[in-house]
Amino acid sequence: LYTAPDSCEGRCREPYSEEDECHCDAACERNRNCCRDYHRHCRPEGFSRSHDAITDQDLLHISEQLYEADHNRARPTDIAINPQYQASPDETGDQEDRSPQPLYKYVNEKLFSKPTYSSFIKLLDNYQQATGREEEVTAEELREQDTFLQEVMKTELMKKLFAFLHQKNRYGSVQEFVADLKEMWFGLYSRGDGERDSSGFEHVFSGEVKKGKVSGFHNWIRFYLLEKQGAVNYFSHNFDGPWDTYPDVLGLQFSWGGFYKEVGSAFVGSSPEFEFGLYTLCFIARPGRACHLSLGGYSLSVQTYAWTKATYGHGRRFIATAYVISP
Repeated sequence: LYTAPDSCEGRCREPYSEEDECHCDAACERNRNCCRDYHRHCRPEGFSRSHDAITDQDLLHISEQLYEADHNRARPTDIAINPQYQASPDETGDQEDRSPQPLYKYVNEKLFSKPTYSSFIKLLDNYQQATGREEEVTAEELREQDTFLQEVMKTELMKKLFAFLHQKNRYGSVQEFVADLKEMWFGLYSRGDGERDSSGFEHVFSGEVKKGKVSGFHNWIRFYLLEKQGAVNYFSHNFDGPWDTYPDVLGLQFSWGGFYKEVGSAFVGSSPEFEFGLYTLCFIARPGRACHLSLGGYSLSVQTYAWTKATYGHGRRFIATAYVISP
């Protein structure tokens, strides 16, 4: 279902990674493993210049900038969590509830009145839980998508992300960037039975159920709201990030409506624009492989995948998934 990039557009002299299908580094001609369009993009006469490549160092730098710009993140007094049992690697699949108490002891819901939070939360009930059922998108839901995009683009964080991607010649204008965000995140495609039943946003932030298991669902706000309703039951965690403030990272085991999630990694306490922006950055820069970042001086990696069975525009890919890699 997923693939690494098979083009050199914007990847000229990108560091070699064995995870890639084909390569665009300076040695690929000698190694005979260049992408087919290497000459069109990366030779001196090509239009995709080497300085347009997003290097590993670029990712470390811009991710620290985004981390610093997350002004809407939770403060330490806004959230109290109770992680309880830490599961070993061979226990995550047991489907055994080893934590009798809820994960969230307290959340300051004043956070949710902030424009990016409130517009984000309105999107969460727009989706059917099960894949294989056509998503009906109403005019109101389309307006909610536009409102969310408008609100996140007002933030310093998303302005910094656009400035970076504009510098790297990924987008010529804010309007082009926002239009692409709407397609890559909210554009519908089929995960099964030919129905337009899924989108990147639904999968990553709202969650889905496919073949009797929870799929996606990597958002702390969604988890908190459903746990408060009694729809989510927290079982254990297998990973707790190194932070002593927010955003933190947890790898979770839980059930949702009776369906199990073996490992659902998620930021805790980050703003919607932080996750949305960070995942977008990694999807554009490193689709199909680990995207190595630096947040507050700590190393962290995000994995994204493109949906390869459908495209939009001129062959662009929808987001299939994005999540924090937990050890």
